[in-house]
Amino acid sequence: MHQYLKAIGFGNFSTKKELKEILAQVEKNFKHQTIISYNKSTDFCEFRKEFGRGIGIALYGEMDENENFDADYYIPYFNGSGITTFSEVIVEKRIDREQYVGICEDPKVGISLIFCLKNGIEYKKECQLGGMSKLNTTVTFSGLALSGKILLPVQKSQRQIDSVSEASDNRRNLLNAARNGDQSAIETLTLDDIDIYSQVSRRLLYEDVFTIVDTYFMPYGVECDIYSIMGEILDVSEAENQITKEKLYQLRLDVNELQFDVCVPKKELLGEPEIGRRFKGTIWLQGDINF
Repeated sequence: MHQYLKAIGFGNFSTKKELKEILAQVEKNFKHQTIISYNKSTDFCEFRKEFGRGIGIALYGEMDENENFDADYYIPYFNGSGITTFSEVIVEKRIDREQYVGICEDPKVGISLIFCLKNGIEYKKECQLGGMSKLNTTVTFSGLALSGKILLPVQKSQRQIDSVSEASDNRRNLLNAARNGDQSAIETLTLDDIDIYSQVSRRLLYEDVFTIVDTYFMPYGVECDIYSIMGEILDVSEAENQITKEKLYQLRLDVNELQFDVCVPKKELLGEPEIGRRFKGTIWLQGDINF
């Protein structure tokens, strides 16, 4: 059973029988279906069914010429809003099944972000039409979290906010120059990192780490698309799983200047989410390429 079913309100499901019943609903009462040519005798098919606002399950498998469907795998999903990044995206197929992951490197984060591509079937269609391997387009991220914590914000003056913004812009310009082979930029970044490490080490002696670090976005564990994040809450809304009636929080976050939505079960969130406070948790990063 997929671990992140819990994140969309199926936390009480524990048996394969319950799972099969839900997947049968997805196949028979789907809201959206996509079919692409797979080989001479079969097509690859995607069924999607929503179980609440923006949340649902996508079921994938092969369909033969007699329209017999053979399920291969499924994923729980959460649809995000807006545009998260304009960075170039590289898409790779998984080696074990017809599923795709996206890779993009946004200068705001400074690392390669790997995410589960939710509209991989649509990407496959685009490939069949145009044969693309690199995409210079926009991406909408979303995240599923099994649990999380709410932290109070760090109090800052307007001068401090402006200073952080200016430093962030300068660092982004240096990173872009370093990627293009600018040796001076590489040396400056190295010296800056040493200076930051020294400052943080001194402050940690008498300050809590979460008063020093405003936000972060870093890989977590051995799975390539799982991340530990902390970011400012920009918007809060509640949703409900129509089957289990479990309450969910859907949070709009600003994490390292990337804005995206995260869905987390209400009962697993420690603290009261409010605009301006911070969310800390581990997410499964998903994304849609906006063709």
